Amino acid sequence: MRRPPGAGAPCRRRAIQGFVALFLAYALFVLLLESPLVSTSLPGAGASAAASRKLHLDGAWEGGRAAPARPSKHPHRETLSADGGRGRARWLSGFVSGLELRHLNSTRSGSLRKVAAEAAESGARVFADLQTLATNLTSSRDSPDEEQRNKCPHSIVLSGDEFRERGRTVELPCGLTLGSYITVAATPHEAHPERDPKITLLKEGEEPIMVSQFMMELQGLKTVDGEDPPRILHFNPRLRGDWSGKPVIEQNTCYRMQWGTPLRCEGWRSRADEETVDGLVKCEKWIRDDEGRSEESKTSWWLNRLIGRTKTVSIDWPYPFVEDHLFVLTLTAGLEGYHVNVDGRHVTSFPYRTGFVLEDATGLSLNGDLDVQSVFAGSLPTTHPSFSPQKHLEMLPSWQAPPLPDEPVEIFIGILSAGNHFAERMAARKTWMSAAQKSSNVVARFFVALHGRNEINVELKKEAEFFGDIVIVPFMDSYDLVVLKTIAICKYGVHVVSARYIMKCDDDTFVRLELVMAEVKKIRNGESLYIGNMNYHHKPLRDGKWAVTYEEWPEEDYPIYANGPGYVISSDIADAVLSEFLNHKLRLFKMEDVSMGMWVERFNSTRPVKYVHSIKFCQFGCIDDYYTAHYQSPRQMLCLWDKLLAGKAQCCNMR
Repeated sequence: MRRPPGAGAPCRRRAIQGFVALFLAYALFVLLLESPLVSTSLPGAGASAAASRKLHLDGAWEGGRAAPARPSKHPHRETLSADGGRGRARWLSGFVSGLELRHLNSTRSGSLRKVAAEAAESGARVFADLQTLATNLTSSRDSPDEEQRNKCPHSIVLSGDEFRERGRTVELPCGLTLGSYITVAATPHEAHPERDPKITLLKEGEEPIMVSQFMMELQGLKTVDGEDPPRILHFNPRLRGDWSGKPVIEQNTCYRMQWGTPLRCEGWRSRADEETVDGLVKCEKWIRDDEGRSEESKTSWWLNRLIGRTKTVSIDWPYPFVEDHLFVLTLTAGLEGYHVNVDGRHVTSFPYRTGFVLEDATGLSLNGDLDVQSVFAGSLPTTHPSFSPQKHLEMLPSWQAPPLPDEPVEIFIGILSAGNHFAERMAARKTWMSAAQKSSNVVARFFVALHGRNEINVELKKEAEFFGDIVIVPFMDSYDLVVLKTIAICKYGVHVVSARYIMKCDDDTFVRLELVMAEVKKIRNGESLYIGNMNYHHKPLRDGKWAVTYEEWPEEDYPIYANGPGYVISSDIADAVLSEFLNHKLRLFKMEDVSMGMWVERFNSTRPVKYVHSIKFCQFGCIDDYYTAHYQSPRQMLCLWDKLLAGKAQCCNMR
């Protein structure tokens, strides 16, 4: 029997309407998940949508735990609320971290909460005024007065009183150049009893040692801001008080409190087969107490000259510095190194070291047991080498970061940096980061807080906009708040790029990424991981520059922790850290590497963590076959990269 015409029409209409409603609901759901304006501070957003995603690194990843979901397939733009959500300073930016400091809990954050609140409030004001600051700074730089101020003197003359009034430091505005020289007239003090425990430790009943020494240093006063300047040359005559018991001259370099290998002149002439510096030996010979040679050598030489003998007789001079006796020292910048003459006689030459150059030597200091009579610097460069960021940044598209990959990545590298470290960031881009940027399974970003100088922040904003590899965290920079940058790294690695592993390093760390990844791949899939140069049973220092109070750290020992210059954690640990931060449960400590050790220890109490220790994550400098090398200056980074390209994993600590 045939159905009457039109009897099924209402059913079909209802089916079509239901299908359309279902489609619209699905489209709305997808739109919400994919929108770049959805805040990633919502834990777990998008987790179900990517539960089945797999990682790819040179092929498919074989099973195991899937990476956390990445909420957006496009470069992420987060909303910053630096004032704790009160709406006083909010802006949208593609390079600003979404870390919200209102999640700091007063009982778990301790003294950091107040410091963070003040830093965030100041940072919000500075960032809001950046556009106005940029306009004002541009106009001031173009003025004739600014151009005149940038000119440098050809020579500098200071009396002893003028030198002491300047804090025993002479500024060399444009540094040095080939042929520049500095002449110092001074008198060493008589030896005095030394009771400073940093120099000598006296046992009960022991007499203090007698010491007379001074330090002449070329320093990079304009190389860094707010840090100890690098010692481009450290010249240290020890008339009395050296551990050898003999008068010596020690020379060295120092970058970020890391000293190089010293060159010690101890009275013996450099070996004949040792390299020279501009044809001069590194160490000249002087008379030593233990040689037993005749005091008549000079007299005999003059007598031989008078009676016509032509046989050459060598002359050995005494140690060039004498207590309470005036000397005239001249330091000259040669082609291959520095040369020191005292009272007209060559004493020592120090070869230039990688990473320390003449134009960076913008200050001369003289300290110790010394009475300075006068200082004269001549043949100085008159043109300013420009210490602005433009000197260091190469605004080329080849160094720009590629767009974020659409799929989860194998490893995310968060690099801690300071606002004024333009040279360090550029060196990283041109070296090991260039390899990371070519891989779709690796993402690297700098994490930078706002600087105390407005002109630095203006240039930082330009740099971030051009290169696309900087994440600005919402507060004024402070050593005590470095730990918040680490939390921001965890947030970015988990919620923005969905990394399987997260690595943290510093901007003066050189990373051999292929070896780090090879080490990580040794761990069984699905295992929680913490890898680096581990410290065991370390105790907090209770006095000195790096003192930690009992209020800050009441325990007597630190947990096991990896040194901060380079370590790797699995994303489940980073996710747990971020979750506790969002839930106001995260305990904070100003030393970020110790904080990470503390967080991993807490995570390990509920789920086993694989701790992997390797000294090849070198925290004190560089060792052969390193995974990471720390305290590398920009020029040393370029040197390490050149050696790697030549197939040699060697350090660049010295000539």
